[in-house]
Amino acid sequence: MKKSDDLDTRLKIAKSKLENSEIKTDRKKGVFLGNAFKLGTELVAAVAVGSIIGFILDNWFGTKPLLIILFFLFGSAAGIYNVIKAAKKMQENKE
Repeated sequence: MKKSDDLDTRLKIAKSKLENSEIKTDRKKGVFLGNAFKLGTELVAAVAVGSIIGFILDNWFGTKPLLIILFFLFGSAAGIYNVIKAAKKMQENKE
């Protein structure tokens, strides 16, 4: 009987360790996925806002493609800058 009790105890300990590691892995995956969505959303939002501003100004001033292209480039640059800044902040928080 002593050996079976010892085996049961070892199995319980192994199962608890396995469950704890699975929970930590799931949390890491969730955090990673959330950060990826955040970075993607920031980039797309900046480009969209820049393009919309360019479209509105083009209609207002009558300079059809010029301001859309210009503000698309500004929005792209702002989006890339925001992504780099957010990624650096995430890296600092990780350490």
